[in-house]
Amino acid sequence: QVLLVESGGGLVQAGGSLRLSCVASGRIYSSSFMGWFRQTPGKDREFVAGIRWGVGNTYYADSVKGRFTVSREMGKNTLYLQMNNLKPDDTAVYSCGVDRGGYSTVASTYEYWGRGTQVTVSS
Repeated sequence: QVLLVESGGGLVQAGGSLRLSCVASGRIYSSSFMGWFRQTPGKDREFVAGIRWGVGNTYYADSVKGRFTVSREMGKNTLYLQMNNLKPDDTAVYSCGVDRGGYSTVASTYEYWGRGTQVTVSS
């Protein structure tokens, strides 16, 4: 069992930055993939960024490339998402998830999820 808790969301003006954290309790195997997704009302979860837990390879949605950076601190079982140059379209609830099967940008394959943290970007 893995419990995930996100933090770091908030209200920021366009062009600003936020850093999200996701702390995992329970073992994260090196073969796992951890991802950040976001969701707005009435829409499905959208893949934002992710990382192969063991080797650290990172992946991004085209909409956030060059602005967001995903990283992890294995010793603290923590996943991060540094978000720079935020835009109003980035407004959403951001959640982290674990896919024990490896790389995936599809939310339905993830076994564990946090409750999410709200990010609101004003224009």
